[in-house]
Amino acid sequence: MGKRRTEVQAWLWGEVVLSGLLAASLALFLAYPSLRTQYERPQLLLVLETTIALAGVLVALLAAVRFSVDGRRTDLLLAAGFLIGSLSTAAFAIVPMLDGAALDGADGWAALMGSIAAQALVAVAPFVGGRSRARDRALRDTLVAAAIALVAAWLLLRAHGSGLPALTSLPGVADAPPGLASALAVQALLDLLAVVGWGRRLAKTGDDLAQWLALGFTLQLFAALHLVFTPPRGANYVAAGDYLRLLAFALMLVGAWRAIRSSELGRAIAEERARVAREIHDGLAQYLFAVSTHAQMLEAGTPVEEVGPQLKQAAALAQQEARYAILALSSASGTAPFDSALRRYIEFLTADGELAVDIEIDPSIRLAPDEQIEIFRIVQEGLGNVRRHANATRAEVVIAHRPSGERFVAIEDDGEGFPPELATGGQGLRNMRDRASSIEGGLSIRSTPGLGTALEVELRT
Repeated sequence: MGKRRTEVQAWLWGEVVLSGLLAASLALFLAYPSLRTQYERPQLLLVLETTIALAGVLVALLAAVRFSVDGRRTDLLLAAGFLIGSLSTAAFAIVPMLDGAALDGADGWAALMGSIAAQALVAVAPFVGGRSRARDRALRDTLVAAAIALVAAWLLLRAHGSGLPALTSLPGVADAPPGLASALAVQALLDLLAVVGWGRRLAKTGDDLAQWLALGFTLQLFAALHLVFTPPRGANYVAAGDYLRLLAFALMLVGAWRAIRSSELGRAIAEERARVAREIHDGLAQYLFAVSTHAQMLEAGTPVEEVGPQLKQAAALAQQEARYAILALSSASGTAPFDSALRRYIEFLTADGELAVDIEIDPSIRLAPDEQIEIFRIVQEGLGNVRRHANATRAEVVIAHRPSGERFVAIEDDGEGFPPELATGGQGLRNMRDRASSIEGGLSIRSTPGLGTALEVELRT
């Protein structure tokens, strides 16, 4: 809780500083009209609008992916808002301007209304709670509804909006037509609502995406204010508000990317914990059942010399299995450093002296969190196979770089080995292949009867 409070305070101070700087620059532009530098660059304006539309599509896609992972309705509204905004800009502002013609009334107002509808969805999103069960259907219905709404708005304006004044640029104008100032004011209010909403969500949930969206909409707010007070001189002019909008979308794109990476990691951790839970059920529970059975035999009068050794062995195996599970869980949750957890696991594995294991980890190697989880389990599975099946006395684990820069994990033993045709069989080998594949790595095995086995995982570049 203290960490979240610190993060919120840091965000608030950042908001205060950013808002102060943006407000000062806006006041300077208003006080000194000569500073309002604008450039007649139609190609640059088209590039800026296209870049903003593409960034909005990417944010929408990333929010949709996070919705498919977590199922939060907030992310669904976020995806819908950015998608509608990008599509309306592309369909009604970018495409009509590709031939160099000015926007007519229907296209300009359709784009402006689409932008306002999009901002309304994004501003409302942080106040909406709950999760959706039918995620795929919700995403599909949202896409269909967005497309229908945009087409309907454009057809309505095309049929009944012949008298609408043309917008000389979007969203700023040189000679403001009636109603445009009100529309721009609504945009600014929605941006302010979005800043408050996402800031509130950050304070309430600690969502990392929320602080990036709040910062982005702070820039959007002042971009809208620039367009209200210092509109471009014409359709082909680039103004300060355009650059602020581009920077805002860049910030929100970074936040969305960080959020989806966090969600994928969270899902990987949840899956790993579920897998460890199954292994506890299949391994530790059996040993505890054996301990209980032997204890009941003692209670029933079975001689201690007959039951005692079996009871001791079952208790030792249960203790060892519990240690393995604790190490796996601590590695999966990130509460123990990867190399420390792996070395402790090997210490427990070799405590009885039946197998000696040398481990070498390059201190300069960098492993992503999902790679740490899967490599820990691959090494655990590989050394477990060495103990159970190879009759080996020594094994070596190496996690390092090749001279060419590729990262790899190698496990070698001096055991009995097996014929090459068996290199693809066995549940343990299949598990390791699946784990390597899940982190975009490749697994290879070399084994010769009597000469041991070498297993290697080549990690993604």
